[in-house]
Amino acid sequence: MTDHADQGSDSTSTTPSDTPSPEDSSSPAAKQQLIVILENASLEAAKLNPFRFDSKMQLLNCDEHQSILKRLGRDIADARPDIVHQCLLALLDSPLNKSGHLQVYIHTAKGVVIRINPECRIPRTIKRFSGLMVQLLEKGCIVSGEDSNNKLLEIIPPPVTQYIPENAMKLAMSWNAPKVRLYKYFKEIPEDKPIVVAVGAMAKGADTFADAYCDSKIGISSYALSASVACSKVCCALEDLWDIM
Repeated sequence: MTDHADQGSDSTSTTPSDTPSPEDSSSPAAKQQLIVILENASLEAAKLNPFRFDSKMQLLNCDEHQSILKRLGRDIADARPDIVHQCLLALLDSPLNKSGHLQVYIHTAKGVVIRINPECRIPRTIKRFSGLMVQLLEKGCIVSGEDSNNKLLEIIPPPVTQYIPENAMKLAMSWNAPKVRLYKYFKEIPEDKPIVVAVGAMAKGADTFADAYCDSKIGISSYALSASVACSKVCCALEDLWDIM
């Protein structure tokens, strides 16, 4: 089977994707919505040399900025923006997103809340992604080059809970929680009830990141999964349930 020309392309986040317009609000499909919150995300920018006026901001990562992280008293293993990058690629590339059924938020370890426009295309390389995130953290938003009013990435006021529908089913992923088969689990949730799934976008740590707002915790495998794989499994289950190809 021949891949679509757009699949796997190294497009930038300043270009809107071909995501179709959402369905009419009165249709059943319009009520089928997944909201993914990437919790404890490691997106922090810092100057390599704070004593030089021309020093540029860079997104901290554990491979290139070990000396800076040590100076800041930070755990080197916590600087993992690549986890967020992998999750966003999995989520925004999914048919669930392209069909208009997905909304993604990032809640960083520093408390910053970022809203991702479903039309946003995330850069394929971590280097370009890091540059884009620095730009976002400095400016507060990234707009489409074609429309300055179309915000593709935007820092919004916390807390993230104010953007969750009141009637939503709120879940958190946890390896220690009771295991469920996602298709069967989601099938028992009323169709008019939005589904919120919190995924820990960090390398390690307790699964308490969504305790303040989640209704229950679920496990989806007997094995430890990466955050991006967990995101993909959630999307695939709902694509099957909602008949999205």
